Amino acid sequence: MVEAKKNIVLIEDNLALGDSIMDLLTVSNFDVKWLKNGYDALLYLNGNSPDIIISDLMMPVMGGDELFLKIRKSSKFNTIPFIIITANIDEQTKFKQLENGVNDYIMKPFKTRELILKINNILHLKRQIEEENKPNPFSKVVIKLSERDFLLSVNAILSKNIKKTIDIEELAFQLHVSRSTLDKKIRKRTKKNISQYIREFKLDYALKLIFLGERNMQFLVDETGFNSLSYFSTSFKKYVGMTLRDYVKSTQI
Repeated sequence: MVEAKKNIVLIEDNLALGDSIMDLLTVSNFDVKWLKNGYDALLYLNGNSPDIIISDLMMPVMGGDELFLKIRKSSKFNTIPFIIITANIDEQTKFKQLENGVNDYIMKPFKTRELILKINNILHLKRQIEEENKPNPFSKVVIKLSERDFLLSVNAILSKNIKKTIDIEELAFQLHVSRSTLDKKIRKRTKKNISQYIREFKLDYALKLIFLGERNMQFLVDETGFNSLSYFSTSFKKYVGMTLRDYVKSTQI
């Protein structure tokens, strides 16, 4: 697949130099729009968004420095590289432009190879940044999978330690998150705090045991890791809506 030509806006009031630079860029496989001053460039840029802007510093009507400051006020031009070319050898002027944010500053006369290499390097860096920040079309799928996998990981640890009193700090450690992060993740996915989630996970296991025919209440307490029969019974009634004894009776034929 042939890569599309990059669009360059060239702003240069010197006709001979502008013509030479345009020819050089065209031969180097760029599409070039050549404008003679900053004001004309500003009008053009209102409706166009090039890949890079190359501008002379000192020009009639509007110079490159003024043009740069004007277009940088718009978010549309925040990521478009801007190169200043000038015969001004004053270092303070150079530093001022670089401090303002121009991407490069090239002194006239310059080697044509220098200009092309700098353009290509800047465009390559811009392309890399755009690729790294490009939205992943599968990002929502990945997020959903990660949420599911997180709960699966939590449940796997709880199942393995179902007969024990679960230490929340240890659970967070095994999941490689802080206790507060663990609680936030559980709340986000289940609308429950971590203590409630653990308690109800254990009670769901007790319900499965009852469904399979288990009737011994102390056995249910021991198998689910509750500290006492009274705490188990209170938690069970709150979760199911009836006492453990009544629920067991209701399941008997």
